[in-house]
Amino acid sequence: MEMGGRKKFIVEIEEAKEAKDGKPSVGPVYRNVLVKDGFRPLPQGLESCWDSFCQSLKKYSNNWMLGEREMVEGNAGGYVWLTYKEVHDLVLQVGASIRSCGVMQGGRCGIYGANCSRWVISMQACNAHGLCCVPLYDTLGAGAVEYIICHAEISIAFIEETKISEVLKTFPSTENYLKTIVSFGEVTPEQKQVAGNFGSQIYSWNEFLLLGVNKQFDIPIKKKTDICTIMYTSGTTGDPKGVMISNESILSIISGVNHHLESMNQEFSERDVFLSYLPLAHIFDRVIEELFISKGASIGFWHKDIKQLLDDIKELKPTVLCAVPRVLDRIYAGLLGKLSSAGILRHTLFNAAYSYKLRYMRKGYKHVEAAPLFDKLIFNKVKEGLGGNLRLILSGAAPLSSSVETFLRVVTCAHVLQGYGLTETCAASFVAWPDDLTMINTVGPPLPVVDICLESVPEMGYDALSRTTPRGEICIRGKCLFSGYYKRDDLTKEVMTAEWFHTGDIGEWQPDGSMKIIDRKKNIFKLSQGEYVSVENLESIYSLSSSIDMIWVYGNSYESFLVAVVNPNVESLKQWAEVNEVSEDFSTICEDPRARKYILGELTKIGKENKLRGFEFIKAVHLDPIPFDMERDLLTPTYKKKRNQFYKYYQNVVEDMYRSTK
Repeated sequence: MEMGGRKKFIVEIEEAKEAKDGKPSVGPVYRNVLVKDGFRPLPQGLESCWDSFCQSLKKYSNNWMLGEREMVEGNAGGYVWLTYKEVHDLVLQVGASIRSCGVMQGGRCGIYGANCSRWVISMQACNAHGLCCVPLYDTLGAGAVEYIICHAEISIAFIEETKISEVLKTFPSTENYLKTIVSFGEVTPEQKQVAGNFGSQIYSWNEFLLLGVNKQFDIPIKKKTDICTIMYTSGTTGDPKGVMISNESILSIISGVNHHLESMNQEFSERDVFLSYLPLAHIFDRVIEELFISKGASIGFWHKDIKQLLDDIKELKPTVLCAVPRVLDRIYAGLLGKLSSAGILRHTLFNAAYSYKLRYMRKGYKHVEAAPLFDKLIFNKVKEGLGGNLRLILSGAAPLSSSVETFLRVVTCAHVLQGYGLTETCAASFVAWPDDLTMINTVGPPLPVVDICLESVPEMGYDALSRTTPRGEICIRGKCLFSGYYKRDDLTKEVMTAEWFHTGDIGEWQPDGSMKIIDRKKNIFKLSQGEYVSVENLESIYSLSSSIDMIWVYGNSYESFLVAVVNPNVESLKQWAEVNEVSEDFSTICEDPRARKYILGELTKIGKENKLRGFEFIKAVHLDPIPFDMERDLLTPTYKKKRNQFYKYYQNVVEDMYRSTK
């Protein structure tokens, strides 16, 4: 199917609906053209994630499955591997020990810590015995850990050695639930005493494995509809919500990703190697690891130091890397830094090679065919710096800037694909195509496992029935959807209408059937003169200014104009200070009224370039030298802004800006 001379990736399966009885209009329902006649059924005999692992065990028992770096006198050495057979044997031991503690099918098991082999082994033991795996966030404080243990009624938890004290602090609130604690490493006599005081048993990893020795427990029958994990999403407001994910959700997504990658000859195989560092507590990494396990591939773990991530990459030589924009921005900045210090000749050569390759990629050449000579002579050094075997970089969780995506697509000699999904949709709902530069800045077409429609949002001016640019809230239907929020039917009803999940994100269909995320439905407020302001859209526009790193825009219905708090770009502000003979440290420069005026001028310039309306311009700005962070509870673990917290934290600053600007 063609549209405007370009391939169309989607096909209409249901017609649009006009607005009726106070309900907004809804655009046509589309699905991936690969499944126009129906979705691919799951393979016979595949009912659960455990079945998937067992099928791989039969085919790939001696393949390397989980690897960790050997630590020698505090330094990370080579990777040491466990085979599928060795992992399976350990999982059976752990499973028997869990059951010997009286935990039955349907029980909730917590896992808390950075990714490692024992995390996956504990998870697979849950899969085997039909327990509900409940990850405890590595990036949340004791308050959330305590809340999740109580809310999910977790009776047993596997915990990284360094996190045990954090969990013990949750007593006495959690003592009615948490009866067994298992360390990934050792435990101290003091920890045993504290746990004992609250009626809980605590074991080192090796002690725990002995509990199930010589005990036989049948592995129970599991169904597709069984909940295999409850993932608590941090949310930008209120308590964390427990997203219930069934076996079928995960198996459906794996099937959809396989189908998508097969159609472009990029499918995963037992030869693939994956670097695990994004938290397994999030759906993105969990699903990818289940997918790799289903293929008999190898998963190597980082050694828990983000500054040393490139060292892990060089040692492991992965073929696939999943990343969030923060990590890719860091790789991009590192490459630019090396380039700027490389000397004029190398710099000129690199730029010439880059322009040449990009020109041919824009003409439609595949990245491997666009400039093979330059790949060998120039870009090979970048490729080797990323291990030498990397063929696929998947980016999710937040939008990747088009400049970073374009640069990495050219220089890494790998496909760089953006995807989009939520915990509630079991991660990926859209994934871009390789070798198609028109998809930059989009999240690609829907995976061949979901149906998609847009619902109009009249108060924001988004019309799903527009003939030129259909826009609206993205709604998703499919077997990969979550089964509801645990113990929160009220919240489930807010986002589910019949079979459709309302994402809260505003999308815009592109002519080829890929999707562009342009806004967020809830982040909209009215100014006192009645004008609606879409704050995320404005923040993304103002973020185009090279003078700032991050921005939070604020307004309310009692005020007629917008104000903002900005993290200025250090280099840019220091350059301005040099030119203007302001010789202070960075924090002091941020307090200088002239610096505020300069940044405000830069933001106004960007606003004018993007033809913003008068009320969308920022009238006052505060410069914070400390980047927005999780420590001050301003960001979620996936770097989304907690807007309520921002207001609480900067309330005095905001009030001062309004007072002094009137």
